[in-house]
Amino acid sequence: MTQEAVVLKVAVDAPVEGVFDYVLPVGWEGGGDALAGRRVRVPFGASVRLGVVVDAVGVPSPELKAVEALLDETPLLDADDLRLGQWLAGYYHAPLGEVLALMLPASLRGGAALCSHEMRGWRVLAGAPQEVSGAARQSQVLRQLHAAAGGVSVGDLRGMTQVLRALEQRGWVERCDLSLGVHRDACEVVADVPVTLVLNAQQMAAHTAISASLGQFAAFLLHGITGSGKTEVYLAVMTAALQRGSQVLVLVPEIALTPQLVARFASRFKPLGAEAVAVLHSGMTARARELAWQAAQSGRARVVLGTRSAVLTPMSRLGLIVVDEEHDPSYKQQEGWRYHARDLAVVRAQQRGIPVVLGSATPSLESLALVAQARYRLLRLTERAGGARSPHLALLDVRKRPLQDGLSAPLLEKMKAHLVAGGQVLLFLNRRGFAPAMECHACGHVEACRQCSAPMTVHRGRGRLVCHHCGAERAVPRVCAVCGSHEVMMQGLGTERLELALQGLFPEFALERIDRDTTRRKGELEIKLERAHSGEARILLGTQMLAKGHDFPGVTLAVILDADSGLMSSDFRAPERLLQLIVQVAGRAGRADKPGEVLIQTHQPEHPLLQALLHGGFERGAELLMRERELARLPPFAHLALLRAEAKDAARAQGFLARCATFFKDEATEALQVWGPAPAPLERRVGRYRFQLLLVGAQRAPLHRAIEKFAVAQQAWTERRGVKWSLDVDPQEMG
Repeated sequence: MTQEAVVLKVAVDAPVEGVFDYVLPVGWEGGGDALAGRRVRVPFGASVRLGVVVDAVGVPSPELKAVEALLDETPLLDADDLRLGQWLAGYYHAPLGEVLALMLPASLRGGAALCSHEMRGWRVLAGAPQEVSGAARQSQVLRQLHAAAGGVSVGDLRGMTQVLRALEQRGWVERCDLSLGVHRDACEVVADVPVTLVLNAQQMAAHTAISASLGQFAAFLLHGITGSGKTEVYLAVMTAALQRGSQVLVLVPEIALTPQLVARFASRFKPLGAEAVAVLHSGMTARARELAWQAAQSGRARVVLGTRSAVLTPMSRLGLIVVDEEHDPSYKQQEGWRYHARDLAVVRAQQRGIPVVLGSATPSLESLALVAQARYRLLRLTERAGGARSPHLALLDVRKRPLQDGLSAPLLEKMKAHLVAGGQVLLFLNRRGFAPAMECHACGHVEACRQCSAPMTVHRGRGRLVCHHCGAERAVPRVCAVCGSHEVMMQGLGTERLELALQGLFPEFALERIDRDTTRRKGELEIKLERAHSGEARILLGTQMLAKGHDFPGVTLAVILDADSGLMSSDFRAPERLLQLIVQVAGRAGRADKPGEVLIQTHQPEHPLLQALLHGGFERGAELLMRERELARLPPFAHLALLRAEAKDAARAQGFLARCATFFKDEATEALQVWGPAPAPLERRVGRYRFQLLLVGAQRAPLHRAIEKFAVAQQAWTERRGVKWSLDVDPQEMG
């Protein structure tokens, strides 16, 4: 018990900079060290807010307000967590209180107490079938339970009570206690399946180099071609870290990638003494996320596997960080405080004095530049596992060729040959819906969103026009809204339209479409991926959800249907993403003893990037793009910050950024350039007009100093009224 009042430095969860002083009354528990990292409820203006104690100092002055409640008996965030939060707040110019709140589950941000570790659930019994003929809902539940070694929580099976009782009566499932938060969406029970790690020479060299750095900071770029066994290297190094008593954090870019990795991790780590694998992603229930968070924070979970936000999870014994598919743009937060999880992982590793492994078949240009600067160590895996050969890549020139729903005759012949030979065919089209636009043939009117400056996408199966920017919907019109003509046409190609075309062209082969529209229901993505893995689906059609990280051993032909959009984009990163995407899709073709083939349909076969890829692979394409970036003085040879502003009145948003531009030009030296203001690529969204201002710095320090001065100065500007603005440091999207 304290004998005198203490001043607490509190980071309040509010959009304000800095920390605030409060008094901890006499007699309350805790000294300075014991108070930092604990939540408090404090008066803040006319309201009461949650905050996190950053420090406890000295004797209070009489005018300080008192803390209303100390919510935790022990700190939720340790000194390392607070230091990471302070770095994030400084680099991304974010309020510290909001940053620290991001490190907590939603329930704890709301002031709730830590929940009980116990959770009720269901698990499948030995001998239960995978599905029941004629009973779709029972089959769905059985597949879900079979996929979760530790059982599934009651909350995740909401609405299935009658189905579960029927399965229970048949002796196929039973109720269980997920006592350690161990269930599909939180902590997976680790299966007792000992597996011997067998690495080839390149994998062993990578494993040896990384394992030798355990206990000290080192950053490794593991550049391994698709199918070269990067995951085996991760597992070997994780094993070494776990044997030292450490925890391991593994980041993946997509929720869809977590189930297959969990299964592999779970089968490896029980024999090595790991307690559990905790899973963290946005598709989980709030309670499941809190249980997983507690398991990680307490150290019970030895491995934490998660998507972007998992990089902020407290882990007191963290000894290794792995970032899989490090190039993926999903690691960049696009709302709120726009941190980059990959970059934050490197900073966290540096602060903790531990190694970080960044893995990819198509590394980002930023990471390749850091290798060239000797800040990252490059490890190469150039051999496909199992002796599989790399796929043959070819450009299919479709100029002057008739296209049938986006498909050329030579492509259809190739598809038929592979399907008849027993292979699977994967087609990639990064455009969902039936058609990107609806246009009147008589007057040219295009059905546009009433809130956004974008055409509505036709979703024919639902009979709706949908805006993919704001979600607005309306019925598909039968006549033109402007001239009344019945000649309204669906222009362009989306995955829904292509699915119908392929079903008509190849009715004898089962097709599976995987995009956001077909995987909205819980568990549907896993079911579709299983059909793809098993070979039941012979034609696989999808967007980027299908292209990322999945292993489809039966695919012998992969097709990129619309490569040209990435060659003509106004976003300077678009060619890099196209290169990565083509290589990633190509990597889905040909595994083990099945040779693969990759076709790229294009109207630009002589384009330098496609030619570089064709004749020199990813490396030559990356070299070409790197030279272009250097000549243009764009990242990784410069540092960017993007100011975005939006308002109901276009003049207000533009006027605010004009004032910002004047301010930064006054601050500018040769090391800082100001581009804009200019309309955003999508100028109007959800009824608000959007403009942006780009800051380009040759070095980071002058850029950040100018931003810090701006953050203070703009508070007094009248131009900011009615304007919502945001800052994006190191932007990945220019829209």
